Amino acid sequence: MRNLIKPFIVLLILASAIYLYLYTGSSHSTYKTSGKNNAPVPILAAKAVAQDMPVALDLVGRGEAYESVSLKSRVDGQVKDVLFKEGQHVHTGDILLHLDPADFDARLKQAEADRTKDMALLKQAQAEVVRYQALKQQGFVSDEKVNDLIAAAGAAEATVSADNANIDLARLQLSYATIRAPFSGIIGARLVFPGTAIKTNDTVLAVLNRVHPLLVSFALPEEHLAELREELSRGTVKAMVGVPGGNDRYPAVVNFIDNAVDPMTGTLLVKAQLDNTDEQLSAGQYLRVTLILKMLKNAIVVPSQAVQQGPNGTVIYVVNADNSITIRKVDVAASRDGMSAIGSGLNSGEMVVTDGHLRLTPKSKVKINTAVTK
Repeated sequence: MRNLIKPFIVLLILASAIYLYLYTGSSHSTYKTSGKNNAPVPILAAKAVAQDMPVALDLVGRGEAYESVSLKSRVDGQVKDVLFKEGQHVHTGDILLHLDPADFDARLKQAEADRTKDMALLKQAQAEVVRYQALKQQGFVSDEKVNDLIAAAGAAEATVSADNANIDLARLQLSYATIRAPFSGIIGARLVFPGTAIKTNDTVLAVLNRVHPLLVSFALPEEHLAELREELSRGTVKAMVGVPGGNDRYPAVVNFIDNAVDPMTGTLLVKAQLDNTDEQLSAGQYLRVTLILKMLKNAIVVPSQAVQQGPNGTVIYVVNADNSITIRKVDVAASRDGMSAIGSGLNSGEMVVTDGHLRLTPKSKVKINTAVTK
């Protein structure tokens, strides 16, 4: 009997120890878990502010000369002198090159000589008319003879008028031997040289571009056409133009909308004009265009990372005064440069969560590690 009691006592002690271990271990684990759930969740937050927010589109554009012309001669000839340098800035009326004027000088002198001869014949014919009119009054010649002389004098006068026209034409052609700049701009590469034979309205002598001001052309998606036209009806539509990868941006104003949408691309050609006073941009250059469709006045603006997508739409986690949170549904009016304008659902001055959303629940308490105000 004594041998049976001893093992029983050992088993009882062992069972008690296991029970105490399991009970105290479970309670300790529950305590730690409960304590962990009640701890504030660290977050980053920012304050919603009221400020103007642009509604803008980022588009791709090309520089386009405000005026551009391929210079050609209006007469056949041979280049005598090229007076411009490649890339030179020229002004309206500047002489760019000369054609050999010898042929045109000779034609002018010939036309002047013909007029001199025909004027002498005209004077002779007019004198004959006067003399024969006097003889007619004395009855020595017939009316028919006088009329013939009057007709001859009229023909001589018409010949002199034709000579005058030929002289004007010869002078005009002589003036065409001097090629001048039709407007101020930048001249391109030399395409002809002294001795080059050129044909009327055929040979390109040089290309002249006016880049001050400069036009920027870009394709606007058709879904934004109505909004652009509405804004134009209210006033000026502005844009910012820059070089890809560059920090400088230059203001421009929309001054042209094409009259038809391209059915192949679903876009509409739009042009904006900028001063380009320092000629920092060039015709044909690839450019970035930010088209500002409208400006939201006193919009409620928050960092874009505060805006989250929930099962029922766009939401923002708002930090309450007691460090609890409210998950609030909002409407985003516009987003730009890492900031979002909230159309409804948020007030200026409210604190919103910008980082740490994944650890939050509707009953969470938060601890703001860094409050960012922008």
